[in-house]
Amino acid sequence: MTDNKYLTVTDLNYYITQKFKNDPYLHKVFLQGELSNFRYRRNSHQYFSLKDEKSKINVVMFRSYFDKVKFKPEEGMKVYVVGYVSVYGPQGSYQFYAENMEPAGLGALYEQLKQLQAKLAKEGLFNPEHKRKLPRFPDRIAVVTSASGAVIHDIMVTANRRFPHAEIDLFPAQVQGDTAADSLVKAMRQIAAQGDKYDVMIIGRGGGSLEDLWPFNEEEVVRQVYAMPMPVISSVGHETDTTLCDLVADARAATPTAAAEYATPNLADELAGIHQLQSRLIAGMQNNISQKRDRLNRIKNSVIMREPTRLYDQQIQQVDLLKQRLQNSIQNKVNNSLQNYRLLKQRLLSVSPDKQIAGMKQQENFLTKQLNDNMRHYLKSKRSDFSKVVQQLDDYSPLKTLERGFVYTTNEDGETISSVNQIKKDDHLNLHFKDGQVTATVTEVRK
Repeated sequence: MTDNKYLTVTDLNYYITQKFKNDPYLHKVFLQGELSNFRYRRNSHQYFSLKDEKSKINVVMFRSYFDKVKFKPEEGMKVYVVGYVSVYGPQGSYQFYAENMEPAGLGALYEQLKQLQAKLAKEGLFNPEHKRKLPRFPDRIAVVTSASGAVIHDIMVTANRRFPHAEIDLFPAQVQGDTAADSLVKAMRQIAAQGDKYDVMIIGRGGGSLEDLWPFNEEEVVRQVYAMPMPVISSVGHETDTTLCDLVADARAATPTAAAEYATPNLADELAGIHQLQSRLIAGMQNNISQKRDRLNRIKNSVIMREPTRLYDQQIQQVDLLKQRLQNSIQNKVNNSLQNYRLLKQRLLSVSPDKQIAGMKQQENFLTKQLNDNMRHYLKSKRSDFSKVVQQLDDYSPLKTLERGFVYTTNEDGETISSVNQIKKDDHLNLHFKDGQVTATVTEVRK
């Protein structure tokens, strides 16, 4: 039996793979099902299963496709997926390769909206402290909406009726469809690029379903509204419709007419308020003038104005009193200073240096005389002690003994000989007499 009729496993898998690739019905398949075994892998390909009540298929979604998914898939969520079917050769198993994934049904849109709203709220985009105050008298208003809808007509009619001074510029954009989000962002970026030209911006459209209003829930649109340099009024849908643009905007209007009313003041009300303030100002000024006139009349009729000298009578008396008190105070101070001077002078005389010098001279003479006397007594005592020591030294001097005929002997080293034990035969000895020395040689030692 030959081996040619036996295929390798690789050959069989390759053949089946070509069958899948050549089948036109498997090139682009639209599936719906429930996510199973879904474990999110960060920055990686996603591997999971798609199942219904009776069957299940393995699904692979490469990272380049998964990064385009606009919601967060979760276990058990029903989704729509688009892709193709092929065979994974190394394992010999067929699987679905997903290229697009969307939540299934209207409930999925609500789920996607809820996830994005939670994400943006966590970042603080909806916080009240980020809301800016609308300008009271805007010069220019930018409007982002459809050029053909009734929104721009309602806004212009209302704004021109309330505040004709305001200039309204339309930045047309698509407000529905797949490209609406990009169109809205592009229009807002055009407005932002013009710096502080516009005082306020209105973004909106008419009512519709959740799908119709969905561009105003797109993340890029919401973030662009948050980044606008001027206050933003959102008027999307009807009063019961709420989009993420409504939450992130600085003010939310239920209708385009209400948005125009938020953006502009009512000129008639403002003029009436000005007239009211003018009347209050005139009445206040007249009241103030009347009060000042009455006060002036009271001053003119006062005793002080009729007899102005009375105005400073008390001051003159007070000046005289203060002058007398000043003179008394100065005199007392002079007297006290004079008395202190006399006391200090007396103390100075009592401690005069002349007396101290005389006393010190007298003490010096006394101490000098005492020192001389003490020195004489001291020298006399020392002379006496010296004489006694000299006498004792003379009495004990060996010269006295030499004068009586005695001698003393030393060896060659100058040591005194006091015993025959220090002498040997032939030693040289020095004999000291009272009037000189003699050198002798030892010829014999006898004990």
